[in-house]
Amino acid sequence: MEILLKLRLFLNTMRASFLKGRFDIYIALGILFLVSISVILLRSINPSLFPLYFVYIFLGLILFYIFSKIDFDIYLLFAKHFYIASVFLLILPLIIGRVTRGTVRWIPIGALSIQPAEIVRPFLIVFFVTILIGKDLDLKLLARAIVLLVIPVILIVVQPSLGVSILTVISFVGVLVASSINKKSMFALLLVGLATIPIVLTFLAPYQRQRIISFLSPASDPLGAGYNSIQSMIAVGAGKVLGRGLGKGVQTQLAFLPERHTDFIFAAASEELGFVGGGAIILGIFFVLYRLTVYLRGAPDPYSRAYLSGLFLVLFSQTFINIGMNLGILPITGLPLPLVSAGGSSYLATMIALGIAVSTRK
Repeated sequence: MEILLKLRLFLNTMRASFLKGRFDIYIALGILFLVSISVILLRSINPSLFPLYFVYIFLGLILFYIFSKIDFDIYLLFAKHFYIASVFLLILPLIIGRVTRGTVRWIPIGALSIQPAEIVRPFLIVFFVTILIGKDLDLKLLARAIVLLVIPVILIVVQPSLGVSILTVISFVGVLVASSINKKSMFALLLVGLATIPIVLTFLAPYQRQRIISFLSPASDPLGAGYNSIQSMIAVGAGKVLGRGLGKGVQTQLAFLPERHTDFIFAAASEELGFVGGGAIILGIFFVLYRLTVYLRGAPDPYSRAYLSGLFLVLFSQTFINIGMNLGILPITGLPLPLVSAGGSSYLATMIALGIAVSTRK
């Protein structure tokens, strides 16, 4: 009976929401700018992705529009259902997932492949908003929230997908920052987090631990663990100011640069489009982040503010980590560059998350 009442409220609110003019042309233009650069780059460095990748792009734009038109209160209403569905989707790849390079992250759907760990991220943010916001955040409630966080994180780690699990934790921290937690509790939680790092390291796959070691000294194994980092730094430096030109990047086109269309797309962009192209990508992403800060300043309620806080921290961290590992100043974690790297599931998740962000505007 409760679910029927929620569905009726959902349909009524949907009807009202689509009649409203809630939309942000500025963030939409920022997204289109980044997606356009992505298409230009990907067609240069990995044309085999097309025309199939156009399907992801079209779906992402549609999902962004649809999720932006649904009232944010509706998402809060279905938060528990989102969490249950997310856990179910995270278990699914372990049962029917496709094994790719020793990982089980993707579920084939016709010609497309979906990575549930990416898709569920914006919905988990909504769930943790309802857990952490609007009530006194005591130790018991915080412990319950952490347990609820650990369940999906473990399911993501065992696939394994270290990068996505990191983003999931970061989103939780972003929501926590916007909650009523006091600074002493936040500091204590930070110390506990640091203390658990050695435990987390024991759960990492051997290649993931090797990435951390190679970050500290990539030259110690230039043809092995340090190869990716060295080739990425060479590509970035080779582009200079204006780049070698589309289709003319030696590191990129001759495949010296690994994962050039996903993890290392910023290095590929820097080689072919130079400092100007890399700078344009950074400015485009930070324009989208700026629009999120505008939403934050005008957030109508604590729930919207907490969601925007979590999303902002995720996108900022994802950008910082990806560009940092491309420049050789951070370990390689396998995180794509938002809206630029190839990766249908990551792109769809980002578009859904941004659509929900727009829905917080009244």
